Amino acid sequence: MMKKSRFLLSLLCLMVSTMGWGREKSLAPWRDPAVNGVNRLPMRADYFAFQLGEETATKEHSSRYLSLNGPWHFLWVRHAEDRPRDFGALRLEDRSWATIPVPGIWELHGYGAPLYANAVYAWHNQFKNDPPIVPLRENHVGSYRRRILIPSAWRGKRIIAHFGAVSSSLTLAVNGREVGYSEDSKLPAEFDITPYVCFGEENLLAFQVFRWVDGTYLECQDFWRLSGVARDCYLYARSPQRIEDVQLVADLDTLHYQTGLLSLKLQKTSANLPVSLTLRDAEGKICLQRKSVTASSLQLELPSVRPWSAEDPYRYTLELETADEVIRQPIGFRNVRVAGGQLLFNGQPILLKGVNRHEMDPDGGYYVSRERMLQDVRLMKELNINAVRTSHYPNDDYWYELCDRYGIYVVSEANLESHGMGYGKESLAHRADFLTAH
Repeated sequence: MMKKSRFLLSLLCLMVSTMGWGREKSLAPWRDPAVNGVNRLPMRADYFAFQLGEETATKEHSSRYLSLNGPWHFLWVRHAEDRPRDFGALRLEDRSWATIPVPGIWELHGYGAPLYANAVYAWHNQFKNDPPIVPLRENHVGSYRRRILIPSAWRGKRIIAHFGAVSSSLTLAVNGREVGYSEDSKLPAEFDITPYVCFGEENLLAFQVFRWVDGTYLECQDFWRLSGVARDCYLYARSPQRIEDVQLVADLDTLHYQTGLLSLKLQKTSANLPVSLTLRDAEGKICLQRKSVTASSLQLELPSVRPWSAEDPYRYTLELETADEVIRQPIGFRNVRVAGGQLLFNGQPILLKGVNRHEMDPDGGYYVSRERMLQDVRLMKELNINAVRTSHYPNDDYWYELCDRYGIYVVSEANLESHGMGYGKESLAHRADFLTAH
């Protein structure tokens, strides 16, 4: 009976996976500036929800985490019109494909050549700007395929696929079915793949990446133009009833800068989902606790907190517990304001001694390892650098964690620069068809 049930489950997965692999639409998302994502989950704060009772401090050791880093079957084509439209189909033979690491930059593995440009687009020698149209010739496309075992223990959970950063777009398919699409080379893309997976069995994950898409017109920064997967990728499991997003503001009163003002807003799958809060200091001592709170927003005061600063990056930890999950979020109480033309931090004038930093590694290109990030932040502290500008886009979440932990002020930028089109009336900011993309 057990073997028969497994056979029927496998047959059902096969039937479902061969459905929905449709033909390309007349106006594909990669050519439509009004489409920045399809079935992509909303952007959220950086956190990880552990199984309640898990004592591990890192998500990588959680039972709810499955890394997608490592070798993938890979097919690269020089011209976009030559790409395989059925890259995610089960019937597609990929054993003859090459392999490439994820994360990994194509140009550093023999596919195409690195190109540096400042105020022009990478295609400027072959194509006249015509937004949102991008060239097909020399528009490299990479297709990735890998089979992943989804744990049986994850049955009943929501399964999320996380891609840390992909240049310049990503189309995801699971078990032969197209899941969704994402643009923005410097933000994570997440998809709920629960309806597409089979638990306790190998699942085919496939994705396709374009060198240039309509969104490339908004990513004209002065740096090396590269393509591929630039940050960690993984699957993770969430409970059906859960916290979906967390907004935390840890401020200080402006009278004595000693009272902590904690503002908390939660997005939950159910408005009545009870959440218990515990705030601990750096030594683990409980400073504040609230049990089974159903409100989605809270304003709390804590007397005599130890403020965060670059000189003393003291952090507390806020634990948010539901029935079977716990989110642990480090926070630092600080106040930033401008008074009389002077930047004040915790009420004191400060001098920013900062640097501009690209996510660029001599070995990995756009992929900067955690070890390299740690080396960067330690060198900055040793040289009395106290501030960093994320030139010119959001950085890897781990970089912000390191700056928070070691004490670095961050000037964070959005991934938005179209000076290859010019300024004034030529700017894409004036075009209605690029409103959503902005």
